[in-house]
Amino acid sequence: MIQFLKDLFGAAVEEASLACLEVDMHSHILPGLDDGAENLEQSLELVRAMQALGYRKLIMTPHIMSDFYRNTPAGIRERLRMLQHAVAEAKIDMELACAAEHYLDEGFVNKLEAKEELLTFGDNYLLFETSFLNEPLNLKEAVFLMRTQGYKPVLAHPERYSYFYGKYHELVALREKGVLFQINLNSLVGYYSGQARTMAERLVDDGMVDFLGTDAHTIKHIASVHKVLNCKYIHKALALNLRNNQL
Repeated sequence: MIQFLKDLFGAAVEEASLACLEVDMHSHILPGLDDGAENLEQSLELVRAMQALGYRKLIMTPHIMSDFYRNTPAGIRERLRMLQHAVAEAKIDMELACAAEHYLDEGFVNKLEAKEELLTFGDNYLLFETSFLNEPLNLKEAVFLMRTQGYKPVLAHPERYSYFYGKYHELVALREKGVLFQINLNSLVGYYSGQARTMAERLVDDGMVDFLGTDAHTIKHIASVHKVLNCKYIHKALALNLRNNQL
């Protein structure tokens, strides 16, 4: 596996490992469902690269968005079975599971109100995201609905939402309401923006991180993770009381 990554990214990956995390709980590796892997071949390439990083299990989380990615639990599970079969045939030693990254829109709230099936992972963790630019007016309502229905809400990459910049206290308040936080590994090297990196570092400093995720869509995202393994904040992040290896 190390040789596989060397061929892709160069010799500098020799020490790359996230084995202590064991499980990645945010990725877009299932084929043909969203803006991640387009086909089974790409999915297999990503699974091999994740194995080389040290992961033993991948919980893949395709987008569910009312206007763009109208994925369903049944459709997601079907693609999971397809990839599981391909991974077994390729003799890749990787446990695969699925959940979803739910976009906080009217459709998501409607599903909560109707008590429709939502894909969760681990201890009933429900991964959700919002607009990167505009603060959703129904954020508090959605969190209340999730928690009252027994879900444990996990906000995907809170460091990337620009409406929290300058309003860190609102993130603190959200966490106090029971929302768990998952930051993207690549945020720690400024992959998305300098502001996202600053926010990710502050969340790590304050111990407000519950999960680390790759949010891998393409092989480029995994290539960037190798830079993360050489940054100082990865050591701080891995020292936190993370829940990845409990999944």
